[in-house]
Amino acid sequence: MRAPLSWLREYVRVDATAEEIARRLAVSSLEVDRVIEMGVEDVGDNLSYLRVGRVLSADKHPNADKLQLCQLDTGEGEPRQIVCGAWNFGVGATVAVGLPGVLLPGFPAPLDERPLRGELSRGMILAEDEIGLGSDHAGIMILPDGIEPGTPLSDVLPVHEQVLDLTPTMNRVDLLSMVGLAREVATLFDGELLPIAVDDPPALETEPVDVTVEDPLGCPRYLARVFRGVTVAPSPMWLRARLHAAGMRSISNVVDVTNYVMHVYGSPLHVFDRTKLEGGRIVVRRATAGEEIRTLDGIPRKLDTRDLLITDGEKAVALAAIMGGEDSEVTDATTEVLLEAANFEPIGIMGSSERLGLRTEGSNRWEKGVDPYQAEAAAVLASRLLVDFTGAELTGSTDIHSGLPERPVVRLRTDRTDRIVGLVVSSEEQRSILDRLGFEVSEDWDVTVPTWRARDVTREIDVIEEVARVVLPRVPRTMPLRRLVEGHLTGDQRLRRVLEDVLTGAGFSEAYTWSLVANDPDPSAIRLSDPMSGDQAILRTTLIHGLVEAARENVDAGNAGIRLFEFARVYLPSDEQLPEERWRVAGIAAGGFDAARAAVEVVYDALHLGLRVRRAQRPFLHPGKAGETDAGWLGELHPALLDGSWGVFELDVATLIGPVPERILYDDVITFPPLRQDIAVVVEEEVEAAALVDVILEAGAPELREARVFDVYRGDQVGEGRKSVAIHLSFQVPDRTLSDDDALVVRQRVVAALADRFEAELRG
Repeated sequence: MRAPLSWLREYVRVDATAEEIARRLAVSSLEVDRVIEMGVEDVGDNLSYLRVGRVLSADKHPNADKLQLCQLDTGEGEPRQIVCGAWNFGVGATVAVGLPGVLLPGFPAPLDERPLRGELSRGMILAEDEIGLGSDHAGIMILPDGIEPGTPLSDVLPVHEQVLDLTPTMNRVDLLSMVGLAREVATLFDGELLPIAVDDPPALETEPVDVTVEDPLGCPRYLARVFRGVTVAPSPMWLRARLHAAGMRSISNVVDVTNYVMHVYGSPLHVFDRTKLEGGRIVVRRATAGEEIRTLDGIPRKLDTRDLLITDGEKAVALAAIMGGEDSEVTDATTEVLLEAANFEPIGIMGSSERLGLRTEGSNRWEKGVDPYQAEAAAVLASRLLVDFTGAELTGSTDIHSGLPERPVVRLRTDRTDRIVGLVVSSEEQRSILDRLGFEVSEDWDVTVPTWRARDVTREIDVIEEVARVVLPRVPRTMPLRRLVEGHLTGDQRLRRVLEDVLTGAGFSEAYTWSLVANDPDPSAIRLSDPMSGDQAILRTTLIHGLVEAARENVDAGNAGIRLFEFARVYLPSDEQLPEERWRVAGIAAGGFDAARAAVEVVYDALHLGLRVRRAQRPFLHPGKAGETDAGWLGELHPALLDGSWGVFELDVATLIGPVPERILYDDVITFPPLRQDIAVVVEEEVEAAALVDVILEAGAPELREARVFDVYRGDQVGEGRKSVAIHLSFQVPDRTLSDDDALVVRQRVVAALADRFEAELRG
């Protein structure tokens, strides 16, 4: 959920900043992912350049058919001329104006005065997307009449907004509402909770509303109201801006009201075009087997008898609590609506949502258990807004339920609170905290739980937790008391854990495979004299075959992006009574040789070891795509063993971590710039590039800091059985900047060493 701070402050008076609110909520109440800054930057006097203006004249630009030349009153005494490309306004319109000097979102520099087709434009008439209040760019924003020209735009619209991006836990559905969040903030900061004062519009002409609930367990409450004389139009700009900041798209004044009220109270609403309901009636029932409904997203959905439907007695018009149907959608032609403010059983809604693969803002709340008492408050606020925004009249209302659930009552022992929390919290403070959270506490400490917490606060320990999370910042930050330490990890154990963490961080998942296998590539592998089965007759000498089988099972299951590693022992034949047990780390990953090489590089980098890969051959690796290191091997799995391109590796852990130094020593940073040159040498095909690099670094030391192969060429220019290897050289010393002559001396040493060791020839 996204909670715009300006909206939240309408329901709670508190001096805390957005960052302070986010930090306290994260400790005591819910997860706060981030604080989002939206709209125009509030730096310096940037917002002062945004004003309300009134259009005094709007004439066609003399030099451009698609532009208007406007004169505006911006409260400066004299009209301001602005060229505008929108045509959705005329003389007398109240608009938003950006004056020269304002920095708008997405603009590289502040706005300035400039001629447009020969006429000076001294500002900009703004569309909602140009100041981050929405996504519409079809025309400029039209503000309500009556606002004085020159009024700061920030007094009228939230041109700069801070938004809390929140994720409540499953049990705190009350925090998926602005009033619930305001109550929480008021309690944590000892602020003032501001009530919502709304007058329920009177029903001028009462008419019956025909609603039948055939499944009261699935729908324990259904409140419906009918409105006539509805005019569907865009919502007021302030409402569109709030929904945009909350992460919702503005659709129309009727639909926007339901989304707005859902954010206020956390109780989702729905509106139907009543003229599309057969007889204007509502029937709530379970679906029949194979019944279908085309939802508002245009997708036909096949239902079963577990799905709860809203129907008109003839056809399904909505998936209850999840999404409306196309057959009853409100359109621009709608003049009569039925407002649904119901309550639904959460488990069934969650099952339907998962079964149909359809999750919405509404279903997200219903499946957590919405307070049935909130339906009436939501209906009242929605009715008030529908009447005000659409010019409609409330003509009928009904509220069907067989009694709302009783509020739980829990006995609290205040001294137990102290023992559980580990702090002394006075009984007066405990009572004050619970009272601010909406609990009622009797003289003898019978605590009546508020309706919005009735599902998750049912025991004494739940009530204690409410007190505990408010006083949590006062808990001393101390380490747990340790009276006895009996052991610690050895250096090798710590390094083995580093290997596990590194591979997990590289996207690998750890696997466990059998130590006993049916066959092994080593003919001298130890065979059990009395195996339990033929599949578990031999002690493995390698981990890779178990990982190949694990990858094959994942492929057969339809999984993609497979990356597995195993950290375990192998059992090598020995002259002793028992085999030699060696720790190995092995892995398999989709992506061929490059995937294996990348994984091994990550391991070596984490251990601060230099990686040198030599050409190798293994019967289970792809010819020409296999290498070895001092600790093991890597390569591309032979395609006969597993379909696709797979990278595999296996390293002996003791050999790998043996050279790891106890302390990592770093060279000082050299401030003098390096001198870079490239060379290309022709060598026999069997000469390895890594061997060339080793010789170059040895011959070029200490001036040569880096040697890196960047290209290998084979062709007629170098001859059959030979290749040209291009190598990047970087020269650098700590006491001066090297000259070309200095580099030439080192380069000659390098070329001579290559010629002596590999009979390499320098290419021109």
